[in-house]
Amino acid sequence: MSNQPNILFIMTDQQRSDTIAALGNRAIRTPALDSLVERGIAFENCYTPSPVCVAARSAAITGLPPHVNGCTSNNESPLGRRSIMQVLQSAGYQTHGIAKMHFNPQVDALWGFDSRDISEEGARGPGSRNDFHRYLSENGYEHVLEPQGIRSELYYIPQPSQLPARHHHTSWVADRAIDFLGERDRERPFFLWASFIKPHPPFEAPAPWNKLYRAADMLPPRRQEGFEQLLTYWNHHQNRYKYRDKGYDEMLFRAMKAMYYACISFIDFNFGRILAALGAEIDNTLIVYTADHGEMLGDYGSVGKRTMLNPAVKVPLIIRPPGPGQGSQLVDTPVSLLDIFPTFAAAAGADEPRPSAEGADLLALAADDSWRDAVYSQYSEGATGLYMIAERDFKYIYSAADRKEWLFNLRIDPEETRNFAGNPRYEAQLGRLRRRIIERFESDSYERAVNNGAWREYEPPVFPDPAGDDGLLFQDPPHLPELLAALGPGYAPATAPRP
Repeated sequence: MSNQPNILFIMTDQQRSDTIAALGNRAIRTPALDSLVERGIAFENCYTPSPVCVAARSAAITGLPPHVNGCTSNNESPLGRRSIMQVLQSAGYQTHGIAKMHFNPQVDALWGFDSRDISEEGARGPGSRNDFHRYLSENGYEHVLEPQGIRSELYYIPQPSQLPARHHHTSWVADRAIDFLGERDRERPFFLWASFIKPHPPFEAPAPWNKLYRAADMLPPRRQEGFEQLLTYWNHHQNRYKYRDKGYDEMLFRAMKAMYYACISFIDFNFGRILAALGAEIDNTLIVYTADHGEMLGDYGSVGKRTMLNPAVKVPLIIRPPGPGQGSQLVDTPVSLLDIFPTFAAAAGADEPRPSAEGADLLALAADDSWRDAVYSQYSEGATGLYMIAERDFKYIYSAADRKEWLFNLRIDPEETRNFAGNPRYEAQLGRLRRRIIERFESDSYERAVNNGAWREYEPPVFPDPAGDDGLLFQDPPHLPELLAALGPGYAPATAPRP
């Protein structure tokens, strides 16, 4: 038998850092996560390397920041790079992945997994292997075209699930994890990555979880005076997404938050089922719970991710080290999903160099945080590049599309309500952080962002896009046109559904 600990990696999609009861949210119920906090290490300042799905996960998997691995948005995953799964596989681990990994475009790639239970969010249809869709068909739900919620115009409209709780995707992920734990090779340590697609929109949960929270009990979004001055090109672009720029309806946003919380509580319940299935193995297992990025959820009048404001760029990160459990430890050192790779490699005893000097073993960092003082994030590049450096007390943001800087003093303004860039009292801080992030990119010769010690300037992108925005608004099942045509001449639409 191996002395290496098992590794259980739980990742959610689009979960904000402020959605755990034990870490201060009095409105949400997360008993399983609370127990993890009580017996582990909670990192209160964890930032995603990129506030979008594919880029965030690519950075975590490779240990390389977006500007190095080449994935700065939802573009192609850097499948040619060495992954943490390959490292653990070489170290003798049985590696298994469950649900969506965001390996774009090779959604069914292994990339170091021995095996996978594969699923994708969104519409059903022909294409790559999808084990969840096959499961639904086998259980009589082949008629449900969008099993993770109805998208397009309803993308941000809270909705009940079309599936019962026992067949919901969140339950399916937990079921597959429990099956793996029961059937795994007991002669090897395991690495199990269970990837929950929720609370990513559409915000939908099965009964009775969809009634766990009520809109009237939710606090409204934070829309402080002058919040428009804190928004970037990407905020405006994404607010166009699914018609959320057509006006503000407070009760709609409170209903969105209620269903968003329901998604998280349902994940928490199923996470608890996985923990219970570990049994006595829990003391020989490193457990890590995190998310790829957050969700604006109406704060700053915005939805989605793709922004460096805290609701989108900060994520939960809780670790339970192997052993009988310790008391709760809160760590306010800035950390990043880039730290996942070296943490797992160190736990496995893998003889593997750190992919990037920016990554660190989180357990070692929790014991001695004296050398880590800042982390970075990036979304997109070139004319639409968005960049961030965050310390404990200050955060600096630059948007190439806006040719504008933001400086937040997190010590006196933790909710990020004021931009201190342009304030003479903060000129030295602004210049220091600007120099630091520019020098970081210069050290890697990343000329798409910087040039001769300054930010590279581009022609501002046109907004709205003159080519149209159908791609932002519509995400229908691929075979919807034939289904609508089959309704007959009296009902079929005069024009084909938009892509």
